[in-house]
Amino acid sequence: MPDRLSVRKTYKLYIGGAFPRSESGRTYPVNDAKGNFVANASQASRKDVRDAVVAARTAFGGWSSRTAYNRGQVLYRIAEMLEGRRAQFVDELRLTGLSKPQAAAETDAAIDRWVWYAGWADKLAAVTGAVNPVSGPFFNFSTPEPAGVVAVVAPDSPLLGLVSTVAPAIVSGNTAVVVASEPAPLPAVTLAEVLATSDLPGGVVNILTGRRAELAPWLASHMDVNAIDLTGAADEDVRALQEAAAGNLKRVLHTASGDWTVTPGTGRMTAFLETKTVWHPVGI
Repeated sequence: MPDRLSVRKTYKLYIGGAFPRSESGRTYPVNDAKGNFVANASQASRKDVRDAVVAARTAFGGWSSRTAYNRGQVLYRIAEMLEGRRAQFVDELRLTGLSKPQAAAETDAAIDRWVWYAGWADKLAAVTGAVNPVSGPFFNFSTPEPAGVVAVVAPDSPLLGLVSTVAPAIVSGNTAVVVASEPAPLPAVTLAEVLATSDLPGGVVNILTGRRAELAPWLASHMDVNAIDLTGAADEDVRALQEAAAGNLKRVLHTASGDWTVTPGTGRMTAFLETKTVWHPVGI
């Protein structure tokens, strides 16, 4: 049989439930741990950032108004889909230099972490909310509400780090715009395919690949972004991004390098919640 050309996969952005190419048409090469070319990934632009924020804002109302139990069901469905494509994630993680057992262990940890956060969906309000003692014939309730659109600068751990920053942002009803790992974006694009074929509504998670130094400042200064997670930002860039985020009083989360790898806690979820206090007369 004659030789044939292999059909290479096109790695695109994930915005609003669709897979567009970068508005600028730019791509950048992705290499494996040995420096061998693997694929071209889309290099997102400022316009792509704006489109992603619009998609996240549009999806926020519907996602935040769902019951907590239903959001937990959706996150669990994502974990199911991840499990079904486990072998593909293992292969992509091996390109980063991990051995097969290491890649398998990280993939399993990422799946387990999705399940862990799914279980928190309908418990978070009970743990973080309260019935406050007051003087008078009133009930006083403190209830958590999602902040809105959360920008995430994901760490270079291309799957476990990505899951560890995205899942806690969306479980409480926020929507997310994510800048994936710059040197290893392929697992993020595959995760986007998982999200697109699960029950997650389009726009709840939007994934951009490209240069962190180019994309993060636009997200930090964007006036329709309510919070930003700087876990994957370079230490020398954090101060400038914090100052840019102060323009509209964004909530800013910056954890020490590697903090996302430990057993997850509620801190990442509560970082993007706002407490609403409600008074109600007794007997009405």
